[in-house]
Amino acid sequence: MTSGSVTGSVRSLQAAVRDAVQALSIAGIDSAEFDAVALAAHVLRTTPSEVRKQMVMGASAPDGLDDLVAERARRVPLQHLTGKAGFRRLDLSVGPGVFVPRFETELVAGLAISHLQSDSGSRGRGPSPLVVDLCTGSGAIALAIKDEVPTAEVHGVELSDLAHAWAIRNRDDLGLDVDIRLGDATLAFPDLEAAVDVVASNPPYIPVGSVPNDPEVRDHDPEVALYGGSSDGLRIPLEVAARAAVLLRAGGFFVMEHADVQGDSLPTALWATGVWQDIQDHNDLNGRPRAVTAVRAH
Repeated sequence: MTSGSVTGSVRSLQAAVRDAVQALSIAGIDSAEFDAVALAAHVLRTTPSEVRKQMVMGASAPDGLDDLVAERARRVPLQHLTGKAGFRRLDLSVGPGVFVPRFETELVAGLAISHLQSDSGSRGRGPSPLVVDLCTGSGAIALAIKDEVPTAEVHGVELSDLAHAWAIRNRDDLGLDVDIRLGDATLAFPDLEAAVDVVASNPPYIPVGSVPNDPEVRDHDPEVALYGGSSDGLRIPLEVAARAAVLLRAGGFFVMEHADVQGDSLPTALWATGVWQDIQDHNDLNGRPRAVTAVRAH
């Protein structure tokens, strides 16, 4: 990568971003241009759109950008370098010890939100539906639901004390009234059994023995948030789903993220329990199976 300065002249922001895109592309990062601009925006404490504007206006490259680009080229997650992860309408704080919310998980939050805003969702507890997020991690799903359905009473639970701390920070920073507890999702909320209108979850689901392709996931996301506890990755998701069935009222709505290879196996396993009806699987924007929805049977 080009050094931070050129003898006898000051490197432009445009040149610095161009060099960053080249370095990140060589490192195998598909989102090289997006990441380069995001890192420049972080260093300059501004927005990506403002960075693009300053590039056109001939602004100078900021100190520190090259160091961050080098870290990103070593596949340190972009979100760890900026300390932030966008999720629907929210800007979440993230870092070591918490799973970085992915774009695919926005589908899970969106399915829950759409249900709550629909006629079928409003027939539950009316103006104040009761929602639970099992395996909340950074709090992404729970906080997005509260942000977009402010009348909902939202609860979340997280097993990892580090991730729980991030979720609490995000809740407090965003000023959203969400109950976030530390504990095991498979035992959580005994006070809410048979009363919940919607349960959402993004549990660990990677099959044991599988290695994530992306170094950002493999080397930086906590293992407790990744692996599903069995060779097919379904042990923990099914245990979480069983708890969801206990928490939901009859007719309550359930949505869970899964691996793209579990688009048939997870719905089939849910059907076999006999406690779910109206089971449907949903593709993400890349056309891959990503989330299952179901209704608690009467």
